[in-house]
Amino acid sequence: MNVDPEALLPYARKYVWWKTPEDAIAYPQKVIAQVMNIGEYDDVLTLTDLVGEVALRGVIETAEIGQFSPKSWHFWHYRLNLAELDCVPPMPVRRIE
Repeated sequence: MNVDPEALLPYARKYVWWKTPEDAIAYPQKVIAQVMNIGEYDDVLTLTDLVGEVALRGVIETAEIGQFSPKSWHFWHYRLNLAELDCVPPMPVRRIE
């Protein structure tokens, strides 16, 4: 992912409230996922311009369990052309073996 982590500081402050912004940007993919999941519309638009759709696709394709709500999961798959009508991949699940 070719994004300057410093550019994610405003999003880390706003959307990853349980960590310091500096700690949060050490994991840019998690900051981006948080904005994709619960971000305000204007923040999502700005983030999309900042990181690009390729990065957003990477985040959704490597999502961890619990990073996205079902609503956000479906939205982003359709928005990023990763799903066809009624063919959204299942959300990540925990497997116990």
